[in-house]
Amino acid sequence: MFILLVSCLISLVYNRSILWWKHTLNFSIYTFMIAGASLTFKLFGGITGQFDIDNLAAYSLALAVYFTINVLFVGIYYYLMYKGTLYEFVKNILQDTIFAYMGTLLLSIVLVLLINGSRSFGLFLFLAIGMLLSHAFRQLFRMYYEMSEKANLDQRTGLYSHSFFEEKLDEFIRQSNESGPPISLVMLDVDDFKKYNDEFGHPQGDRLLGFIGKMIKEACEPKGFFAARYGGEEFSIIMPGFAIGEAKSFMDALRKKTNDTPFDGVDVFPHGCVSFSAGIVEIRQESFDKSQWIDWADRALYMAKSKGKNTVVLFGDEVHLPRSLEQDINELEQQIRIFLSKDVYTYKHSKRVFSYAVDMADILGLNEEDRRLLVLGALVHDVGKLEIPRDILNKKTRLSQEEWEIVKKHVLWGKEFMLVSEKFKDLVPLVELHHERYDGKGYPHGLKGTAIPRLARLLCVIDSFDAMTTERPYQKTKSYREAIEELRACRGTQFDPLLADHFIGYIETKLVHIDSARLAASEAAASTDEA
Repeated sequence: MFILLVSCLISLVYNRSILWWKHTLNFSIYTFMIAGASLTFKLFGGITGQFDIDNLAAYSLALAVYFTINVLFVGIYYYLMYKGTLYEFVKNILQDTIFAYMGTLLLSIVLVLLINGSRSFGLFLFLAIGMLLSHAFRQLFRMYYEMSEKANLDQRTGLYSHSFFEEKLDEFIRQSNESGPPISLVMLDVDDFKKYNDEFGHPQGDRLLGFIGKMIKEACEPKGFFAARYGGEEFSIIMPGFAIGEAKSFMDALRKKTNDTPFDGVDVFPHGCVSFSAGIVEIRQESFDKSQWIDWADRALYMAKSKGKNTVVLFGDEVHLPRSLEQDINELEQQIRIFLSKDVYTYKHSKRVFSYAVDMADILGLNEEDRRLLVLGALVHDVGKLEIPRDILNKKTRLSQEEWEIVKKHVLWGKEFMLVSEKFKDLVPLVELHHERYDGKGYPHGLKGTAIPRLARLLCVIDSFDAMTTERPYQKTKSYREAIEELRACRGTQFDPLLADHFIGYIETKLVHIDSARLAASEAAASTDEA
């Protein structure tokens, strides 16, 4: 006991990073273990002194008690500290340590025999054998660890492999079903990777995959997320304890950081930067097979691709519209799809304005005809920009006055596009007048107040909000809250006050949902840290 006390004091001084009460607990557990083993040895007739084969049963029982006390105390400690099932802790300890204790029993008997037979030489021989065995086992463990790592890691990206992802997803789903916290599953795909690979060759394409893998790893490791290369240019992330809103915020931040990080050859990409699209699904306690969750995350990823890429979409965020509108939407969407080759930002802007318009039609309770006009008008409101020269459309510096006058003509060019088709000529007021201002200082006609059609006034609010919050690489973007303040500041001048208030209320409701998801995830993370 004296030797144990001295060793614990030395450990206390040497390992100052370990809390003092843990040293005390460790000393107490060993005290109970030694006292219990010693008492058992004496109760079963064991006699201290030289080794006697007649005492073998006492030796074995004493070590068994030593082992049992250790398992129970350690199991109770982990049960109290980390919760869970005591039975599971004890079972795991038994599985992992029983053979080590059997080896300790045999080696202790060998040590006694060697010391009794050869004194100092026996002790030296035992230490030599112990050191050689220790070195051999260390080498074996290192080899096993390296082989396991190679099997579980994708060497090109440094992330985990597809097969290990499948295994871990099963484990995370099982944990969620047992304990309840949500898990978000992300599938992401590098945008236009084939185009980059064809342009610069496979070695440079591999470097791009390594770059993406590094960005994902650096973002995920501090959060405790599991990130893997799913295949080709597709990756997957498992986010335990993260609700879907918090997962989207995380992925949007990672996407923006990826956009803003320079990489060789990004000019070949439509967005002018490295980008990815991602789909997210939240796994809860429903008993679905993992392939179902992966399929749903893939569907959300496909939707992100269809929206113009470089975006994050949540599964279940599909826009539900009457069947009577679907054919018209598909027909008009083919026209604006041309923007994918000329200006991907205008294409994505049109799709987002369209999504806002769908929601606002519900909020305002528009009749079927007005709903059709707003939704379809939002989708094609910028179609006239197809006539703007590419160098002006994609210019990163401030436009000259002459260039600005060309840009302003897009509303009249858009009007001409709409007049070509008898079917869609009723969309002309939204396409032509969405840049008119409530105070009469807009273009192209300088209309004022209610002289501007109501739906065009609403489209002006939606269009301006999305323009303020549109992301571009290497540029600062207004947050939703900053854009809301701008809308408030321009009520009665640029925007119809009543329609601006309706839209602000809608966006603030969305922000409440996002903040609630973030708060829930933060509280879950805090409770995990405290445990």
